[in-house]
Amino acid sequence: MEAQQQTVQRHREELPSEAFNETDMLLQWNKFAQKMVDSGKRLMATYMQMNDPTLDGTKITLELPNQSTKEEFLSGCHELMGYLRGKLHNHDITIEVVVNETTENKYAFTPQEKFERLKQINPALDLLRKTFDLDV
Repeated sequence: MEAQQQTVQRHREELPSEAFNETDMLLQWNKFAQKMVDSGKRLMATYMQMNDPTLDGTKITLELPNQSTKEEFLSGCHELMGYLRGKLHNHDITIEVVVNETTENKYAFTPQEKFERLKQINPALDLLRKTFDLDV
């Protein structure tokens, strides 16, 4: 049994661990997301494209909006890990998922809410409304 463990450890040390940068990682990340879309796994691709991942050494950090999204992403990320490790020639890559519930989108439904949202984006809209005496 010890001989088998030493063999496994030796193979682990022989795995490639080439350096790569965030641009290379993002390129491969987006290629894999497109591959997921093409194969019909749109949910995984959507999770991957919610936010751009950041790179810290060999740790890739992805921010997702809630815990259930995180769990679904992690259940399907083994294929992603294998893809990234192979394409970037680095088997030290890990993926960390951070839940940030404050990134939820607030949707505007009523005309007043829509106007308030547009006014936040462009305050000159209120001046336009007043100038032409428009209703919301």
